[in-house]
Amino acid sequence: MQQDLAFLFPGQGSQKPGMLAEAAEAFPEVSATFDEASDALGYDLWALVQGDDGSKLNLTEYTQPALLTASVALWRAWRAAGGSQPAAMAGHSLGEFSALCSAGTMDLADAVVLVRERGRAMQNAVPVGEGAMAAVLGLEDQQILEICTEVSAETDSVVQAVNFNSPGQVVIAGYVAGVEGAIERLKAAGAKRAMALPVSAPFHTSLMTPAGERLAEALASLELRAPEVPVIHNVNAAAESDPEAIRALLVQQISSPVRWTDCMATLRTAGASQFVECGPGKVLGGLLRRIDKSASCIYLEAPADLTAAATA
Repeated sequence: MQQDLAFLFPGQGSQKPGMLAEAAEAFPEVSATFDEASDALGYDLWALVQGDDGSKLNLTEYTQPALLTASVALWRAWRAAGGSQPAAMAGHSLGEFSALCSAGTMDLADAVVLVRERGRAMQNAVPVGEGAMAAVLGLEDQQILEICTEVSAETDSVVQAVNFNSPGQVVIAGYVAGVEGAIERLKAAGAKRAMALPVSAPFHTSLMTPAGERLAEALASLELRAPEVPVIHNVNAAAESDPEAIRALLVQQISSPVRWTDCMATLRTAGASQFVECGPGKVLGGLLRRIDKSASCIYLEAPADLTAAATA
């Protein structure tokens, strides 16, 4: 185990058509992982990911198993290439499931079916067109929380802060009217930017409570094990070893804010100074630089980068 090493697993939004095509040529673990996931899901996940049309890949019920599988595939390739076991892991929203799967808490076959159901439940919790999300840059967290509370009370339309991604970068979500009202108020309060995001549901709000109930049902019959590597959870920015507590945290996560800034602080306090983004894209590395400029992050999507990092 490398005590200063932490792995980060990206959430929804990092997917892209054609992801991991080069990695699959270089590492047989990638194709094997997608084959395993496809068998569990009942369709060819690799063909979906490699298709030119991203419209289906961007549907939540397909995005979530695809991104989880891609992240787990890179984790397996890392270990096969001789990469060190990290001292801790964290995943952003969906990425928490990728981290737990990689840490041995749940089998891949169970995980991909679980997150497919999670995606369906999240999309169905609020009808398409009624929910919205927006990114807010340049305001203190407390200002955003207070404005969301005020707008919710005045408009009788839920809007909440849901992703605390880095200092000065927060995502809000809720009903369309609430989010639109909050955007206007946040801009007036001095936000550098407050802009709607191209998503179809208000993730991580209290409006997702019905989705949490469906997820709890899906989790009830699933075998969970204590993680082999500590995983920092979105809800409380802390690690948990008890499988039943993990089960409860995963249900709670669906309707609770993602405390990503706090998660990174927990990892840094524990001694992490070298971070690896285990999945497509570089979103989490970018957030890390905003949180702590002294921390370094490497990426595994490109085969050369994975090989160089694993053998360093």
